[in-house]
Amino acid sequence: MKRILLIVIRSLFNLPFWFIRLLQLSNVEKYDAQTRYGFLHKIVPTIVKRGRIKIEATGLENLPTEDGYVLFPNHQGLFDSLAIIQTHKRPLVTVMKKEIKDTILLKQVIALLQAEVIDRDDIRQSMEVIMNMTRRVKTGENFLIFAEGTRSKQGNSLLDFKGGSFKSAMKAKSPIVPVALIDSYKAFDTGNIRKLTVQIHYLKPLYYQDYKDMKSTEIAATVARLITEKIQKETKSTNLS
Repeated sequence: MKRILLIVIRSLFNLPFWFIRLLQLSNVEKYDAQTRYGFLHKIVPTIVKRGRIKIEATGLENLPTEDGYVLFPNHQGLFDSLAIIQTHKRPLVTVMKKEIKDTILLKQVIALLQAEVIDRDDIRQSMEVIMNMTRRVKTGENFLIFAEGTRSKQGNSLLDFKGGSFKSAMKAKSPIVPVALIDSYKAFDTGNIRKLTVQIHYLKPLYYQDYKDMKSTEIAATVARLITEKIQKETKSTNLS
Protein backbone atom coordinates (compact mmCIF):
# COMPACT_ATOMS: atom_id res chain seq x y z
CA MET A 1 0.00 0.00 0.00
CA LYS A 2 3.01 2.29 0.43
CA ARG A 3 3.43 2.43 -3.34
CA ILE A 4 -0.19 3.51 -3.80
CA LEU A 5 0.41 6.32 -1.33
CA LEU A 6 3.54 7.28 -3.26
CA ILE A 7 1.53 7.51 -6.48
CA VAL A 8 -1.17 9.58 -4.80
CA ILE A 9 1.37 12.04 -3.40
CA ARG A 10 3.11 12.38 -6.75
CA SER A 11 -0.24 12.87 -8.52
CA LEU A 12 -1.94 15.37 -6.22
CA PHE A 13 -2.15 18.03 -8.94
CA ASN A 14 -3.54 15.54 -11.48
CA LEU A 15 -6.11 13.76 -9.34
CA PRO A 16 -8.84 16.44 -9.48
CA PHE A 17 -8.66 16.62 -13.27
CA TRP A 18 -8.57 12.83 -13.64
CA PHE A 19 -11.59 12.44 -11.37
CA ILE A 20 -13.61 15.09 -13.20
CA ARG A 21 -12.68 13.57 -16.54
CA LEU A 22 -13.75 10.13 -15.32
CA LEU A 23 -17.13 11.56 -14.38
CA GLN A 24 -17.49 13.21 -17.78
CA LEU A 25 -16.50 10.12 -19.72
CA SER A 26 -19.00 8.00 -17.81
CA ASN A 27 -21.61 9.45 -20.17
CA VAL A 28 -21.70 6.50 -22.57
CA GLU A 29 -24.23 8.21 -24.81
CA LYS A 30 -21.79 11.04 -25.52
CA TYR A 31 -18.47 9.19 -25.63
CA ASP A 32 -17.71 5.97 -27.50
CA ALA A 33 -15.78 3.03 -26.04
CA GLN A 34 -12.49 3.98 -27.72
CA THR A 35 -12.59 7.51 -26.28
CA ARG A 36 -13.50 6.29 -22.79
CA TYR A 37 -10.95 3.49 -22.67
CA GLY A 38 -8.37 5.67 -24.41
CA PHE A 39 -8.35 8.05 -21.45
CA LEU A 40 -7.39 5.25 -19.06
CA HIS A 41 -4.84 3.89 -21.53
CA LYS A 42 -3.28 7.35 -21.66
CA ILE A 43 -3.01 8.11 -17.94
CA VAL A 44 -2.05 4.65 -16.67
CA PRO A 45 1.59 4.91 -17.88
CA THR A 46 1.94 8.10 -15.81
CA ILE A 47 0.51 6.35 -12.76
CA VAL A 48 2.81 3.36 -13.29
CA LYS A 49 5.91 5.53 -13.73
CA ARG A 50 5.17 7.50 -10.58
CA GLY A 51 4.97 4.21 -8.72
CA ARG A 52 8.52 3.38 -9.83
CA ILE A 53 7.24 0.45 -11.87
CA LYS A 54 8.32 -0.72 -15.31
CA ILE A 55 6.13 -3.03 -17.38
CA GLU A 56 7.65 -5.48 -19.84
CA ALA A 57 5.09 -6.92 -22.27
CA THR A 58 5.44 -9.69 -24.83
CA GLY A 59 3.05 -11.52 -27.12
CA LEU A 60 0.87 -8.61 -28.20
CA GLU A 61 1.07 -10.08 -31.71
CA ASN A 62 -0.88 -13.07 -30.34
CA LEU A 63 -4.02 -10.99 -29.78
CA PRO A 64 -6.76 -11.87 -32.27
CA THR A 65 -7.02 -9.43 -35.16
CA GLU A 66 -10.79 -9.16 -34.72
CA ASP A 67 -12.49 -7.92 -31.58
CA GLY A 68 -14.75 -10.11 -29.52
CA TYR A 69 -12.31 -12.08 -27.38
CA VAL A 70 -11.78 -12.69 -23.67
CA LEU A 71 -8.53 -12.25 -21.73
CA PHE A 72 -7.92 -14.69 -18.87
CA PRO A 73 -4.93 -13.59 -16.75
CA ASN A 74 -3.77 -14.99 -13.44
CA HIS A 75 -4.74 -12.72 -10.56
CA GLN A 76 -1.87 -11.59 -8.35
CA GLY A 77 -2.99 -8.29 -6.93
CA LEU A 78 -4.40 -4.79 -7.25
CA PHE A 79 -1.89 -3.83 -9.97
CA ASP A 80 -2.97 -6.50 -12.48
CA SER A 81 -5.61 -4.44 -14.26
CA LEU A 82 -3.26 -1.45 -14.63
CA ALA A 83 -0.64 -3.65 -16.31
CA ILE A 84 -3.23 -4.89 -18.77
CA ILE A 85 -4.75 -1.48 -19.50
CA GLN A 86 -1.31 0.03 -20.17
CA THR A 87 -0.31 -2.68 -22.64
CA HIS A 88 -3.67 -3.42 -24.31
CA LYS A 89 -4.63 -0.64 -26.74
CA ARG A 90 -8.08 -1.80 -27.76
CA PRO A 91 -11.04 -1.17 -25.44
CA LEU A 92 -11.66 -3.73 -22.73
CA VAL A 93 -14.58 -4.43 -20.45
CA THR A 94 -13.78 -5.83 -17.01
CA VAL A 95 -15.69 -8.13 -14.69
CA MET A 96 -15.44 -6.84 -11.12
CA LYS A 97 -16.57 -8.15 -7.74
CA LYS A 98 -19.56 -6.43 -6.15
CA GLU A 99 -17.45 -5.67 -3.05
CA ILE A 100 -15.61 -2.86 -4.89
CA LYS A 101 -18.49 -1.37 -6.85
CA ASP A 102 -18.93 1.56 -4.44
CA THR A 103 -15.22 2.30 -3.92
CA ILE A 104 -14.25 5.85 -4.92
CA LEU A 105 -12.51 5.98 -8.33
CA LEU A 106 -13.26 2.31 -8.98
CA LYS A 107 -16.94 3.20 -9.07
CA GLN A 108 -16.21 5.77 -11.77
CA VAL A 109 -13.99 3.34 -13.69
CA ILE A 110 -16.78 0.75 -13.62
CA ALA A 111 -19.15 3.29 -15.16
CA LEU A 112 -16.57 4.41 -17.73
CA LEU A 113 -15.77 0.87 -18.89
CA GLN A 114 -19.38 -0.29 -18.56
CA ALA A 115 -17.96 -3.13 -16.48
CA GLU A 116 -20.00 -6.12 -15.40
CA VAL A 117 -20.29 -6.40 -11.61
CA ILE A 118 -20.68 -9.96 -10.34
CA ASP A 119 -21.94 -11.33 -7.04
CA ARG A 120 -20.37 -14.78 -6.83
CA ASP A 121 -22.66 -15.70 -3.93
CA ASP A 122 -25.78 -15.08 -6.02
CA ILE A 123 -26.13 -17.81 -8.65
CA ARG A 124 -28.99 -16.08 -10.46
CA GLN A 125 -27.12 -12.76 -10.69
CA SER A 126 -23.95 -14.57 -11.81
CA MET A 127 -25.92 -16.24 -14.61
CA GLU A 128 -27.21 -12.84 -15.72
CA VAL A 129 -23.63 -11.58 -15.91
CA ILE A 130 -22.65 -14.61 -18.00
CA MET A 131 -25.54 -13.94 -20.36
CA ASN A 132 -24.63 -10.25 -20.62
CA MET A 133 -21.00 -11.09 -21.32
CA THR A 134 -21.97 -13.60 -23.97
CA ARG A 135 -24.15 -11.07 -25.74
CA ARG A 136 -21.53 -8.32 -25.55
CA VAL A 137 -18.64 -10.52 -26.71
CA LYS A 138 -20.75 -11.61 -29.69
CA THR A 139 -21.17 -7.95 -30.65
CA GLY A 140 -17.39 -7.44 -30.65
CA GLU A 141 -16.53 -6.25 -27.14
CA ASN A 142 -13.35 -7.56 -25.54
CA PHE A 143 -13.52 -8.73 -21.94
CA LEU A 144 -11.10 -9.22 -19.07
CA ILE A 145 -11.92 -11.71 -16.33
CA PHE A 146 -9.86 -13.24 -13.54
CA ALA A 147 -10.75 -16.93 -13.50
CA GLU A 148 -9.27 -17.53 -10.06
CA GLY A 149 -12.00 -15.32 -8.64
CA THR A 150 -9.68 -13.68 -6.14
CA ARG A 151 -6.03 -12.74 -5.70
CA SER A 152 -3.83 -15.79 -5.24
CA LYS A 153 -1.72 -14.22 -2.44
CA GLN A 154 0.87 -16.86 -3.35
CA GLY A 155 3.27 -14.77 -5.37
CA ASN A 156 3.71 -16.18 -8.88
CA SER A 157 1.74 -19.35 -8.07
CA LEU A 158 -1.84 -19.78 -9.27
CA LEU A 159 -5.04 -20.78 -7.54
CA ASP A 160 -7.40 -23.11 -9.38
CA PHE A 161 -9.12 -21.52 -12.36
CA LYS A 162 -12.90 -21.74 -12.07
CA GLY A 163 -14.64 -23.43 -14.98
CA GLY A 164 -17.68 -21.17 -14.71
CA SER A 165 -15.54 -18.16 -15.63
CA PHE A 166 -15.21 -19.58 -19.13
CA LYS A 167 -18.93 -20.09 -19.80
CA SER A 168 -19.41 -16.75 -21.56
CA ALA A 169 -16.50 -17.30 -23.94
CA MET A 170 -17.76 -20.79 -24.69
CA LYS A 171 -21.30 -19.63 -25.38
CA ALA A 172 -20.01 -16.79 -27.57
CA LYS A 173 -17.55 -19.17 -29.32
CA SER A 174 -14.94 -16.47 -28.85
CA PRO A 175 -11.14 -16.67 -28.71
CA ILE A 176 -9.75 -17.28 -25.22
CA VAL A 177 -6.46 -15.47 -24.55
CA PRO A 178 -4.33 -16.70 -21.62
CA VAL A 179 -2.30 -13.91 -20.01
CA ALA A 180 0.63 -14.56 -17.66
CA LEU A 181 1.42 -11.91 -15.05
CA ILE A 182 4.72 -12.11 -13.17
CA ASP A 183 5.64 -10.12 -10.05
CA SER A 184 2.52 -7.97 -10.31
CA TYR A 185 1.77 -8.70 -6.64
CA LYS A 186 4.95 -6.84 -5.64
CA ALA A 187 3.50 -3.52 -6.80
CA PHE A 188 0.60 -2.88 -4.43
CA ASP A 189 0.35 -5.98 -2.26
CA THR A 190 3.64 -5.59 -0.41
CA GLY A 191 5.17 -2.72 1.56
CA ASN A 192 8.04 -2.33 -0.88
CA ILE A 193 8.53 0.86 -2.95
CA ARG A 194 11.81 -0.06 -4.63
CA LYS A 195 11.96 0.07 -8.42
CA LEU A 196 10.09 -2.88 -9.83
CA THR A 197 9.63 -4.64 -13.15
CA VAL A 198 6.33 -6.40 -13.82
CA GLN A 199 6.07 -8.83 -16.71
CA ILE A 200 2.94 -9.45 -18.75
CA HIS A 201 2.85 -12.09 -21.47
CA TYR A 202 -0.05 -12.46 -23.89
CA LEU A 203 -0.07 -16.12 -24.93
CA LYS A 204 -1.45 -17.69 -28.09
CA PRO A 205 -5.24 -17.80 -27.96
CA LEU A 206 -7.47 -20.83 -27.91
CA TYR A 207 -10.00 -20.52 -30.71
CA TYR A 208 -13.40 -22.19 -30.72
CA GLN A 209 -12.10 -25.04 -32.86
CA ASP A 210 -9.47 -25.71 -30.20
CA TYR A 211 -11.85 -26.05 -27.27
CA LYS A 212 -15.28 -26.86 -28.71
CA ASP A 213 -15.16 -30.46 -27.46
CA MET A 214 -13.84 -29.56 -24.01
CA LYS A 215 -15.72 -29.04 -20.76
CA SER A 216 -15.39 -25.70 -18.99
CA THR A 217 -13.28 -27.30 -16.27
CA GLU A 218 -10.95 -28.74 -18.90
CA ILE A 219 -10.56 -25.35 -20.56
CA ALA A 220 -9.86 -23.77 -17.17
CA ALA A 221 -7.18 -26.36 -16.42
CA THR A 222 -5.61 -25.90 -19.85
CA VAL A 223 -5.42 -22.10 -19.56
CA ALA A 224 -4.01 -22.35 -16.03
CA ARG A 225 -1.39 -24.83 -17.24
CA LEU A 226 -0.30 -22.59 -20.13
CA ILE A 227 0.06 -19.62 -17.79
CA THR A 228 1.95 -21.66 -15.19
CA GLU A 229 4.36 -23.00 -17.79
CA LYS A 230 5.07 -19.49 -19.06
CA ILE A 231 5.66 -18.16 -15.54
CA GLN A 232 7.98 -21.02 -14.70
CA LYS A 233 9.93 -20.53 -17.93
CA GLU A 234 10.35 -16.78 -17.43
CA THR A 235 11.19 -16.94 -13.73
CA LYS A 236 13.69 -19.75 -14.35
CA SER A 237 15.50 -17.76 -17.05
CA THR A 238 15.53 -14.69 -14.78
CA ASN A 239 17.05 -16.66 -11.91
CA LEU A 240 19.71 -18.15 -14.22
CA SER A 241 20.72 -14.70 -15.45
